[in-house]
Amino acid sequence: MSSLLSHAELSQGIYPERADPNESAFDRWTRGALGGALLRLRPFRARLAALAKQAGAEAEAVARLEDAELATQTRVQSRQAMLGGNLAPALARVREAALRSLDKRPFDSQLMGAAALMAGKLAEMQTGEGKTLTAALAACVAAASGAPVHVVTVNDYLAERDAREMAPLFEFLGLSVGTIVTGMSLDARRAAYARDITYCTNKELVFDYLKDRVAAGGRASRAQVLARSLLGGEKRAGMLLRGLHFAIVDEADSIMIDEARTPLILAEKGPTSGDPKMYRQALALARELALGEHYEMSPARRELHLTDAGRAVLYRRARELGGTWLSGKAREQLVSQALRALLLFHRDQHYLVSRERKVQIIDEYTGRVLEGRTWEQGLHQIIEAKENCMLSEHNRTLARITYQRFFRRYLRLSGMTGTAKEVAGELHAVYGLEVVAIPPNRPCVRIREVDRCCPGEAAKWRAVAEEAAQLRERNMPVLIGTRSLEASEQLSAMLERMALPHRVLNARQDAEEAEIVARAGQPGTITVATNMAGRGTDICLGDGVAAAGGLHVILTEFHDSPRVDRQLIGRCARQGDPGRALAIVAFDDALFREHGGWLYRLLTRFPSHALPPLPLALLRQRCQHAAERIHGRERRDTLKQDRDLDTLLAFAGNQI
Repeated sequence: MSSLLSHAELSQGIYPERADPNESAFDRWTRGALGGALLRLRPFRARLAALAKQAGAEAEAVARLEDAELATQTRVQSRQAMLGGNLAPALARVREAALRSLDKRPFDSQLMGAAALMAGKLAEMQTGEGKTLTAALAACVAAASGAPVHVVTVNDYLAERDAREMAPLFEFLGLSVGTIVTGMSLDARRAAYARDITYCTNKELVFDYLKDRVAAGGRASRAQVLARSLLGGEKRAGMLLRGLHFAIVDEADSIMIDEARTPLILAEKGPTSGDPKMYRQALALARELALGEHYEMSPARRELHLTDAGRAVLYRRARELGGTWLSGKAREQLVSQALRALLLFHRDQHYLVSRERKVQIIDEYTGRVLEGRTWEQGLHQIIEAKENCMLSEHNRTLARITYQRFFRRYLRLSGMTGTAKEVAGELHAVYGLEVVAIPPNRPCVRIREVDRCCPGEAAKWRAVAEEAAQLRERNMPVLIGTRSLEASEQLSAMLERMALPHRVLNARQDAEEAEIVARAGQPGTITVATNMAGRGTDICLGDGVAAAGGLHVILTEFHDSPRVDRQLIGRCARQGDPGRALAIVAFDDALFREHGGWLYRLLTRFPSHALPPLPLALLRQRCQHAAERIHGRERRDTLKQDRDLDTLLAFAGNQI
């Protein structure tokens, strides 16, 4: 262990945080490609195992301490560990505190995970290995040393649940805990961030940081903020955060990779939502254009460009419409967005229309509704016009930042997830996080059945429903994963036709997520879920389920990222429980069509597209590799845009 950060690396801003590094492309390559490879050669996991063994050797002596003495010694040992001393004594004491306050004795694997977090690593722990307690152990050590700690997770439910469940441990050690959730007032947020340990979601945390930056006029120094206040130039409320000291990011791959393709934008409502007639005209013009003649499109890259012929058509039509349409840049932007709304953004896949006739964005990776989020540059209003909804107001951007730049500003950053090895290089190159695989407490006994490929979507849904029916007859619970809300409802309709009782979990039922997933292990239960699949929620096996073979997971479509497939598969066979996993996919699934290339075209020549296992495995690997390459490029482009914008704004002295 070492101190959080050297003075030279601190930002001279409104509160403690790391200064933005001034890196060249060579620096990033060295840290990512070369540095990542060298770091993986270091026997770090052996050091973690040694720390856990040392902590275990102190267990008997620590067990004899009185409660008050245990809490006092924990603070002393934690401060020494943060200053570079041995971490094992602090781990031994927080383990004993967890036993006394929670009636849970952390496993050695959890101590290893906590040690990895304290060292600023990303701990890859398999599903069901107890990451909630692991994070709490590390949070206790860091907070007991005096460092404010942020435990960052993916939704309000998990933030509230984890803070509530771990509260007895924190209280035992004399540490305060706060929670940040959607809808809290500024005063309540400020009070929560003032606690020793704060549980929060990634989006709420970043937006609160941006609010602080806007209130301070960008990355102003403490002296500038004080001067403005003394001169009466602004009446500014106190900052929400106390700084970016120590972060533990749960589900780190979801937050730092999957959600890092778009920046987070703090905006305020503009004065007008635009002319509804103009958006309807844009949609009408877009429908007149022909693919290949007037525009080119790549669904895989979600890119669309007008051709010269398309621009010529718009020029002729604009002379009839007049007004805004006479501006070349404005009409091309409007029609391009209308084409995207019609061809690249689909209802019940990328968004849903609520009962109140509002367009709500669906997160591609989790299947959840992104509350309060809208698309930029008129796209949201055009989609509202497409769906005959009332137009929302335009947003005016106040501040923006990417997850990549935000999390790098923590003095010490760490994370946990069950699926990180596929993106270990990017995590190290962008965030400086080394991935450390923590061995499971018990060996995994999951059975991975041979994947099946059906010739088309209809055949796939029949095969999935028949498999679920057979498993239900054997009293096995079934969790079926789908990629979209639309797919989950298609499968639900098939199950209803077969009179199979089931529950559906998608963006329409996300408020019931934890309850639905928690019951997914009961005998004969069939649960259909989009990619959210209740990450962070335990699926406990009901009576007799283990003897019947455990939870059975069925994938119905491979995701762009194999990590997401592993996340769903990881819902079964946790902590040594039995379980099975199977993929039943269709040859015409979007992943294969959009990314299969020459291999997909070659396989279409066979009369039956029900592929044998080997060609299916080759096609899946090719498609997922191509998709991940595209998404990786998008993340790099997003980060580059953010850096370039920050450089431009720096000349005005108001960068974020």
